[in-house]
Amino acid sequence: MFTDMATIYNCSEQDQLLTGMRLARVAIGRGELVVFPTDTLYGLAVDAFNSYGVQRLLDAKGRTRQSPPPVLIPGIPTLDALAETVPLEVRALVAAFWPGGLTVILAANPSLNWDLGETGGTVALRMPNNRIALELLSETGPLAVSSANLTGEIAARTAQDAERMLGDSVEVYLDGGEVGHDYEAAGLGSTIIDATTLADGGSLRIVRHGVITEAQIDAVLERFSAETAATATPVESVEADHESDPAGPAESAQ
Repeated sequence: MFTDMATIYNCSEQDQLLTGMRLARVAIGRGELVVFPTDTLYGLAVDAFNSYGVQRLLDAKGRTRQSPPPVLIPGIPTLDALAETVPLEVRALVAAFWPGGLTVILAANPSLNWDLGETGGTVALRMPNNRIALELLSETGPLAVSSANLTGEIAARTAQDAERMLGDSVEVYLDGGEVGHDYEAAGLGSTIIDATTLADGGSLRIVRHGVITEAQIDAVLERFSAETAATATPVESVEADHESDPAGPAESAQ
């Protein structure tokens, strides 16, 4: 149990927002832990490229290296930089649900110099739909983030709940009010899908059900499949017409 009170910055007040964001950036630069709101839950964050900081995050959560944290990012360009490849199905899903409550597991870019734990060469990526989170991410770059609670405890939807569980293991708490109201299933984390087998002809798999439903994901993928088939059909039809018409397009047009 933590007894020391860490500082919580009320981001609804401009002066506290500016001070809290500045101190959060400094803390992340030193490999220290920061708590901030996302659209789903409060997140416990550290520089994704600071292996010492990532270990501190795992220790604060009571987790081992077998439970590597996801990485929050500020936008699609960072997705392309961190993933080895981004299949078209994944692009359709992030176009529909980012920023928002969908986390995608992909093969990580092998050139990345980081240590998130036992990832098996993969990385779980998400762009959150929260102004404070996105502003911080735009200034710090990718952050390793897990829900701001002790393992086994209910995930925090307020900065105060996070502070009660994590105490002074965290350097800065950014208070953006209670979160999760953007979704019907308030209190759940993001939905996590595994897209690592798509490159080998496999299919997407839901690893964790969350605020984005399976029906919503299926609807996007069905629309993607239909649009892909529609764009391919005219090409196949033209080729078939050419093969059946020995006179060629010039004589056919007369």
